[in-house]
Amino acid sequence: MRTERSNPQADVWWGAPSPVFARAEAESLLERFVPSWASAVPPDRKSAGGFWWGTFLTPEVIMVNERTVPREVRPRDWDDLLDPRWRGKILIRHPLSSGTMRTIFSALIARETDRTGSEDSAFAWLRRLDANTKAYVADPTQLYLRIAREEGAVTLWNLPDVILQRRINSYPFDYVLPASGTPLVTDGIAVVRGTRAREEAVRFCEFVTSVESLVRLAEEFGRIPARTDIPAERLPAWVRDLSLEPMALDWGRLLASEQRWMKRWDEEVKGKGERTDGRP
Repeated sequence: MRTERSNPQADVWWGAPSPVFARAEAESLLERFVPSWASAVPPDRKSAGGFWWGTFLTPEVIMVNERTVPREVRPRDWDDLLDPRWRGKILIRHPLSSGTMRTIFSALIARETDRTGSEDSAFAWLRRLDANTKAYVADPTQLYLRIAREEGAVTLWNLPDVILQRRINSYPFDYVLPASGTPLVTDGIAVVRGTRAREEAVRFCEFVTSVESLVRLAEEFGRIPARTDIPAERLPAWVRDLSLEPMALDWGRLLASEQRWMKRWDEEVKGKGERTDGRP
């Protein structure tokens, strides 16, 4: 979008975390528009100036193979993943090529830094997680297949994909909402500044964010609507039953720090895990 600024080739941008939309807004890459449902989205899920709008909420969760990880022994929170019982049972999508994992790791770094007052302690936490990690997987398909084949039992991932893979592939996946809070990503939609088809772009945005479309996306693709005016009885039971505890995060800070944090993870954490159980 930056390179096409003077001659936009796109009309609509649909799908990305809200901090990325906020950056695009700051760089004047978006066209202001106000959808018919604007008042049904809370202030923290939309642009104050009307340049982007939240469409879905994406909780980051702990995913497990329900066949090999009985409910009574599942990790209940992020810190539980450091327990030696998970040594060699955790598979993680390689974070440098995964937006989901960069978000999760950045959130955990921020959480641990705030909790201890030390960024170094956050990377020490990640080294302990690395010690329990069997492998960093190259792509989501391999992650799903390896956990379904019981080559790993636990991962960190997003809730919609857990729901979707369970539905379309009958994979034995289940999820845990971490007790201390989950990073709750707002995915958005926007009209590209300078589009030659503004009217059509706005109509498209209205279509894919209508109540009917959002209900279908929840039913078929595990997406949680950001709109608050959809009658609960129209949504799938799993959405109605969700009890989310969003992790308190400064998304601007995460966006500004992510690249530096991931570089440090690659240099200081990957393959250098610290164990705390006294074994080599």
